[in-house]
Amino acid sequence: MTRANPLHRFLVLLSLAAALTFPVTAHAWWNADWTSRKKITIDTGATGVPIAGDIGTAPVLVRLHDGNFPFTAAKSDGSDLRFIAGDDKTPLAFHIEKFDSLLNEAFIWVKVPELKPGAQMTFWLYYGNGGAGATRIDDVKGTYDDATTLVYHFTERGQPAGDASGKNNNARNAGVPADGAMIGLGLKLDEKNVVTVPASPSLAWSDGAAFTWSAWVKFGAPQANAVVFSRLESGRALEIGIDRGVPFVEVITDSGKFRSPAGVPITATGWKHMALTATGTVLTLYLDGESYATVKAAVPALNGPANFGGDGPTAFVGEIDEMQLSSVARSAGFIKFAAVEQGGDKAAKLLVVGEEEQPKSWLAFLKTGYVGIIIGSLSVDGWVVIGILGVMFVISSSVMMGKALYLGRVGKGNDLFLEQWRKVATDLSVLDAEDGSRTQFLGSQIDEKRIKVMHAAPLYRVYHVGSEEIRHRLEADRSNKVLSARSIQAIRASMDGALVRETHRLSSQMVLLTIAISGGPFLGLLGTVVGVMITFAAVAAAGDVNVNAIAPGIAAALAATVAGLGVAIPALFGYNYLLTRIKSAQSDLHVFIDEFVAKMAEFYSETNEANRTITRSPFSPSEPPMPVKK
Repeated sequence: MTRANPLHRFLVLLSLAAALTFPVTAHAWWNADWTSRKKITIDTGATGVPIAGDIGTAPVLVRLHDGNFPFTAAKSDGSDLRFIAGDDKTPLAFHIEKFDSLLNEAFIWVKVPELKPGAQMTFWLYYGNGGAGATRIDDVKGTYDDATTLVYHFTERGQPAGDASGKNNNARNAGVPADGAMIGLGLKLDEKNVVTVPASPSLAWSDGAAFTWSAWVKFGAPQANAVVFSRLESGRALEIGIDRGVPFVEVITDSGKFRSPAGVPITATGWKHMALTATGTVLTLYLDGESYATVKAAVPALNGPANFGGDGPTAFVGEIDEMQLSSVARSAGFIKFAAVEQGGDKAAKLLVVGEEEQPKSWLAFLKTGYVGIIIGSLSVDGWVVIGILGVMFVISSSVMMGKALYLGRVGKGNDLFLEQWRKVATDLSVLDAEDGSRTQFLGSQIDEKRIKVMHAAPLYRVYHVGSEEIRHRLEADRSNKVLSARSIQAIRASMDGALVRETHRLSSQMVLLTIAISGGPFLGLLGTVVGVMITFAAVAAAGDVNVNAIAPGIAAALAATVAGLGVAIPALFGYNYLLTRIKSAQSDLHVFIDEFVAKMAEFYSETNEANRTITRSPFSPSEPPMPVKK
């Protein structure tokens, strides 16, 4: 079996390294620009929180904190967060209610399709893209289905509550924010603070309309007939409230007043999830996801405004958060899921955020940590300089690699030639024979492969020039087998010319390494200076000195200098190593020419011809012995 040449082995190793560079994971990776992800599992089975009823598509609250998410690995505003379905292909609509990288707290609503009872469902949270392409893509309207007509997160301070459903049912007036509510900020209610929702076509109810209302309510001291949410119009009404710790729903229609029966009073204070569904003939009140009370009644036609809280003796004193209103009657499973998933002790069992995963790539570190910050902060000029330096690095590397392989072949060929040269006795041109059968020395045979290697050596090419000169001069005068001093001097001049050509060949392309050594640091310095200038110009334009804004730009600018040194240092080492080997090969050529001329003077001089008897050359037995000159 033939051995692969060094260049072939190198290309194979390079291809293998390139293949290993690409991400290889147990699952497909949605986008290589994102360096980290976490699997999120929703478990409505026995190992999580059992939910028996149908759920369907629902907005899921993903709570992130320093216990389940590395905030330093994502952008400070969460703009690089992406949620992908379990197939690792389909993006999920989501929006961020809060992302605080200082307090390590985030609330994100994700639209998860087709949730099933008694089963597990997974989706992915991707993060870790520090590039400019990772911009915030909140899809507030897309997070909810078309049946959702009103969603208040109550995240506003000093502004009316905004509708996240996309129906533009914004509040008429601002309320008093409540810090530390169930999900971020909430709304504080008392007899002086009532928030009104204006009438709109999407909020209009006809007689017997179906709908779902839900909210998180913080109960305090028991109150009599405290109204949390109400709609009043022309003597008709819908009220949802708490009467001495007992949640209730009451409707007033043209047929009379209907109120839900009293259930078990709530004795503990704190946050409770309340929900109401209307199916047309039955109103069902839920508390923490469980059916609390029902009343056989239909909601009356109401097209007027709605209110949070009441006034006078019916004023509710407490807090409310995350109010949602839909134009359909949600299933019991949907309400149960929302109550458990959005808060409470069981939420951590229902929705589990898994461990961090990263693509198995040698280049994954380029997008994380300090390196990711530097790369993400590089400006166009920095990329241009680094690109030029990258081209220089490729060129210098290829020169060093090619020259090292070439000098390896030169050394091997020279060694083979010198091995045979030491066996030459009288005929200096014997190694230049075209017939390989003549190259037999002391009983050893050179095979064709070694002959080719030897013929490619610089020593052989210089020798060939001298051999040809000897042969031409001796063939011109067959009766005279001597060389004059002038002929020997002319042959040496020819060999010196071949030496110059071989020296040029040995030193070819070395100038590219000197360019990389001297030009690389200067190009890198140019990129650094321009990058620093741009950074300070941006600071001057912004008019605000911020270390956090300056530092990434300076670090990215210095990357150009690092790149320049990264080109120059390997080229410097390679240049000195190759130069040493080239000088060694040149020394071999000089020594050989001196030795050749000395042997030529010894074998073919007039003095030597007069004092020796020529016998038949052992390398050409068919030729008659050369006559001795009388």
